[in-house]
Amino acid sequence: MERSELVELLSPGGLRLLDSLPPYDAAADVVRAVSELRKAGHSPDLVTAVLSQSRLRARAVPKFGEFAGRMLFTEAGLEQATRLRVAALHAGRFAGASLNRVVDLGCGIGGDAMALAAMDLTVTGVDADEVTATVASYNLAPFENASVLHSSAEDVDLAGFDAAWLDPARRTAGHSNTSRLTRPEDYSPHLDFVFGLSERMPVGVKLGPGHDRELIPAEAESQWVSVDGKLVEMGLWFGALARAGIRRSALLLGRTGIHELTAPHDSTDAPVGVLGDYLYEPDGAIIRARLIGDLARSLDASMLSEGIAYLTSETLQRTPFATAFRVLEVLPVDEKKLRLALQERRIGTLEIKKRGVDVDPATLRTRLKLKGPESATLVLTRAVGHRVSLLVERIPPLD
Repeated sequence: MERSELVELLSPGGLRLLDSLPPYDAAADVVRAVSELRKAGHSPDLVTAVLSQSRLRARAVPKFGEFAGRMLFTEAGLEQATRLRVAALHAGRFAGASLNRVVDLGCGIGGDAMALAAMDLTVTGVDADEVTATVASYNLAPFENASVLHSSAEDVDLAGFDAAWLDPARRTAGHSNTSRLTRPEDYSPHLDFVFGLSERMPVGVKLGPGHDRELIPAEAESQWVSVDGKLVEMGLWFGALARAGIRRSALLLGRTGIHELTAPHDSTDAPVGVLGDYLYEPDGAIIRARLIGDLARSLDASMLSEGIAYLTSETLQRTPFATAFRVLEVLPVDEKKLRLALQERRIGTLEIKKRGVDVDPATLRTRLKLKGPESATLVLTRAVGHRVSLLVERIPPLD
């Protein structure tokens, strides 16, 4: 969103027009909508701004729920924004540690700052981009205990704050058509600043779930978060925000509630065992936190093969931390024989999962020439170091 568009949008007439639009429909005729709004006398900048915001509000519903319809967004800001459900857990850390005055350095559109303010904490959001800071100010306007500064994180006077929250920008500068930054040294603010700040005050940091584990400070509590089976972030917590005795954590948020597995360090892998009647695929948060061994021991399970994140056991134990499958058959590894085996079973719809083998599931699915009314799941992996093809049946998750 350009500054001129934002100025038009924030006018009383602009906000009224935005709120008057029907719910966004991706299949709608955008050209006709633009034409009708222009005929009504609205400026090009305002028409562009309100239609863009209508689309972004619709996209924001999975992250912000009913609040999305009352917020403003930028493309890049929405992309990096924390889901409100996760932001509430972030805010709970600060509230639980009685850290009442929080500075959000790099607040983006203000998602985390909203959650902090909703917990009755006094929060100051900071963003170096003028448009983003203005959007955050709008989103935080309902909270008397929240404010926003247009400033770089490094230039803020931190005197008077109890703690800091940081979500370093991990995309190139701009409000739309940005790309993901792959090098931590390119983040803004720089991680050297972030980790240096943790030596002065309690700090929480949101990073991507694939962040290099070698760069995690030893004193930090590292928490990987999964929402409905999707790995969404890694949080680092320092000082009073870190829990005693915990350095690794996998937090799962799903329809059955909140589940967490914690440890004082990476867990040692369980021994490799023979293929049993059941196969477990750990949640991504468990894998990233390197708690597969602890999960295996809790299930009385073995590793299917060294270095591969599948577990196996003779008996089923239900767990929120892994998807369970019943092993139906061991099928041939040879592609021609595998195709014949699937044809014999009249399998026309096939989910292909793989770990530890160099296979492109989409390409293989085409080559298998599937036909028939049956559906199935095929796991391509290694068992005790050897390639295997497993026909499995997904066990329904815990209610």
